[in-house]
Parts: sequence; C-alpha cells; structure tokens
Amino acid sequence: MTTTVEAPPGGAPERTARVGSPLGRRVLLAVAAPLAAAVFALLVSSIALLASGNAPLEVYSTMLSDGTELRSVLITINNAVPLYLAGVAVAIGFRMALFNIGVEGQYALAALLAASVGAAVDLPGALHIGLILLVAMAVGASWAGVAAVLKVTRGVSEVISTILLNVIAAGIAAYLLAEHLQERVEGSNNSATPPLPESARFPNLNGLLEGLGIQAPQGTDLGGFVLVAVAVGALYWLLINRSLLGFEMKAVGINPFAARASGVHTKRTTLVTLLLSGGVAGLVGLAQVLGTSFSYGLSFTAGLGFTGIGVALLGRNSPVGIAFAAMLFAFLERSSSTLQFIDVPTEIYVIMQGSIVLSVVVAYEAVRRVAATQAERTVRRDTEGSTA
Repeated sequence: MTTTVEAPPGGAPERTARVGSPLGRRVLLAVAAPLAAAVFALLVSSIALLASGNAPLEVYSTMLSDGTELRSVLITINNAVPLYLAGVAVAIGFRMALFNIGVEGQYALAALLAASVGAAVDLPGALHIGLILLVAMAVGASWAGVAAVLKVTRGVSEVISTILLNVIAAGIAAYLLAEHLQERVEGSNNSATPPLPESARFPNLNGLLEGLGIQAPQGTDLGGFVLVAVAVGALYWLLINRSLLGFEMKAVGINPFAARASGVHTKRTTLVTLLLSGGVAGLVGLAQVLGTSFSYGLSFTAGLGFTGIGVALLGRNSPVGIAFAAMLFAFLERSSSTLQFIDVPTEIYVIMQGSIVLSVVVAYEAVRRVAATQAERTVRRDTEGSTA
C-alpha cells in the first residue's frame, strides 16, 4: 500500500512512501525460522518415539524434569563449554565461507601435546595454566595452518584437506601416546600421559556459586574453564563486529573477487582465518584435561569437533547464538541419560540433534528466500512508484 506525501513549499518534489513496518516483518521472519525449526524437530523426534513404542509427552517431561535439576544444570554447563569452543572455531571459518572440518584432529593433537608439556614442567599456577593454553592454541593453529597453506598456495579445498588431516592427527596422537608420551602404570591397561600437577589444574567456580547462595551438589563442580569460553566468545564478538579483519573476512566470504578488487589481501585473510580457527580449536579438549581428567588418555572425549559444526550452524555463527546451541546440545545429551530408566533408547537424543540441525538449516534457507523475494518486490514497487 502506498500513500502520496505532498512536499512543503519550496521543498522536494512529491514522493511516495509505503505504509507498513519493514522492521516488524524482519522480526517476524527472524522468529519464524527458529520456531518452524523447533516444531519440525519435535515432530521428527515424536515420530521416532512413537515408532519405538514410547509416549513423546512422557519422554519430554522426563527429560525436562531431570535436565532442570541443579546437578544436571551444572553438568550441562560443563558439557556445553567444549561444544561452544568447537562451535566458535567452526564459525570463524564460516564467516568467510571456509569449512574447517578439522577441528576434531586439531583439538585432539593439541590436548595431547599440551597435557604432555604441562606434566613435564613445574611452574607457578597462573604461568603453568597459561603455558598449557598457549601450547594447545599453537598446536591447533599449526595443524590448521597445513590446510591453510595448501589452500592459498595450491588451491586445495580446505574441506578435503582438513578431513584428511583429521585421520593423520588421530594416527599421530595414537603413536605418540603409545610409544613416547604415556606413563605406564603397572597392572593397568589404561594409556595416558603423566598426570598434571596441582598447579596446572583449573580451579572450579563453586566458591562463586556459594557467593550467590547456591550450594553445588556433592561431587558436582562448576568448571572454571567456562571463563575461558566467555573470554573466547567476547573476543570473537569483537573480531567479527569491531575489527578490520572481521570486515575483510565477511567481504571475502560474500565475494572474494570484489574484495580483492577493493584491496583486500584474500590469501592473507584466508591464512589468518584458518590459523585463528585452529587456535580456538586447540582449546576444546582442555576443559577436560585441565578440569576433570588431568591427563590425556584413552578415555579422552572424541567427536566434539563434528558436533561443533552443528552448534555453529544452529547458532548462526553468532557468539550468543552458539552459546544457546551449545547449551541445547549439552542439555539433550545430559537429560537423555535418564531415558534408560523408562526403557527409552538413549540414542533418541542423537535423532533430536540431527533433526534440529536439519530443520534449522532448511528453515533459515526458506526464510532467507522469502526475505529476498519480499525485498525484490519492495524495490520493484518503489522503482515503479518513483517513475510514475
């Protein structure tokens, strides 16, 4: 709908203005995508539950009841920390249309070498933890740098190179652990690096909880590595919103040819972006090494790098969005552990994760197309109105 606005005497010529709220439509579209994705994910999960002979409402009620208890909330936050770091590592590459599929290998190799270095030195607490963090980031960045160099010098797709580097990293980690870095414990089949000394162990935040009047349940801690995740998230926000590098990353991701013509050094930007992505990836495994296991061994958690891809997609590469996505994935994993008590396969949460990621990708793409169509129609109407 349009209306004619008369110009004041001596003012601009007559113009047309559209009645409506473009901001309101944008908000509606932004809300429609996650809402549609949530409905679709619940529908798919409910179908899977019905097919397995379970009542969806009973299952969801059980998961929600257990997942909102204080012990479960603390465990969820602790489990969300490495997922958040993995999501940010992937999102850094996504910002310029780079797919760092190698987070899995980068954080595994980084955790192994950082744990070994940490166990081999004796330093004051802050310096000891700082050294381990720097080693992990350096290893992660170096391993991602292999893919970066291959891309900028030989044009090798980072998707292929990082996937292959995952396999190589797993082999190197297994070899180093078995032959050089493990501490053999007599009478035990467990292979692990020497335990970290007390000075290298990240303190928990139970004291902070007590200051807020919250008493952590016995045997459950709020891991201190959540502070590292918060710092990484803040730095990531500054990078993408308040830095020249963040602008160049976005420009190259949208149109590398136009960015190059505008003076952006695309190869250097690609190299730096993958190094930053690998550096953050190197921190993923330290939440476990510095907070719970205090060594790298056969029980080290795998698969976080691939889950981080889903977290980044669900969070739309936003620091806050990735945090919500990581919490959701961690909540599903934690709350699903109670399903075995009501004879429901615990793998149902895998179906939920997959359906959520799939529905989010489809929903956001559908909304993007609707928004693009509306914008095209708006431009066409405005153009026709101005020529009339």
